[in-house]
Amino acid sequence: MAAAAPSGATAPRVLRAGSLRIPLDAPLVMGIVNVTPDSFSDGGRYAAVDLAVEQALRLIAEGAGIIDIGGESTRPGAPAVPPEVERERVLPVLRRLARETSVPLSVDTSEPGLMTEAVDAGACLINDVRGLRRPGALAAAARSGAAVCVMHMQGEPSTMQADPRYDDVVGEISAYLSQRIADCMALGMAPDSLVVDPGFGFGKTLEHHLAMMARLEVFSRLGCPLLVGLSRKSMLGLLTGRPVSERLYAGVAAAAIAVSRGADIVRAHDVAPTVDAIRIGAAMRRAPERSAEQ
Repeated sequence: MAAAAPSGATAPRVLRAGSLRIPLDAPLVMGIVNVTPDSFSDGGRYAAVDLAVEQALRLIAEGAGIIDIGGESTRPGAPAVPPEVERERVLPVLRRLARETSVPLSVDTSEPGLMTEAVDAGACLINDVRGLRRPGALAAAARSGAAVCVMHMQGEPSTMQADPRYDDVVGEISAYLSQRIADCMALGMAPDSLVVDPGFGFGKTLEHHLAMMARLEVFSRLGCPLLVGLSRKSMLGLLTGRPVSERLYAGVAAAAIAVSRGADIVRAHDVAPTVDAIRIGAAMRRAPERSAEQ
């Protein structure tokens, strides 16, 4: 049974990330910079340090409130990347960006050693798709002083889409995230330095994804800010019949819906249109409900 976590509370309006305080009164877009040769959407486009830095600065100019840098593809079927390769891809980009921008930087990694090095290089947020499940990851994240995003994933990237099954997808993911919040807090992490991500695209079918979206507010009630990553995902392709390169409109529609249902941070490749979309979603979330008589 999941340990108790701060349920029923509204998400903190500020995310404490090291020495930074990131306001969450309005939702933020987390811009994606993949420094990998094989990511499902933009693999190889930003593998060189200069190109990755240019892309990050472009996303910041478009309105990204956080930049997320990853050196390991987690697309379905992706093989594991040796830690030394991952660090060689990520750290030079982080160091350059830390000198060139004050926008908060996130490292997308599950590797404990890289978590520590990335925070030393300028990252203030650790974004772990494996939810700090690798040996030593939970302790490394706690020692870092950075904010941490814990995500739900059934299985590993190489096998997660083989045959994902749940009795109650929303309930099971909520219980898992609640337990991870409790585990983090047991090591001294505060709720206002934690972010949760239910893991769209990671060990779920289309039916699971639709159930998660319909009940997204369940995750927003866990007491920590809620992050969602829907950009260019396969669920959008299944719904529209569009290839990865043609999922922009579906992605911004999904972002608006997610924010209207409680998301605080939306992770996206296409920042400028997503910024507009989440403004619409935020307005819908703030709008008072009208009675049937009106």
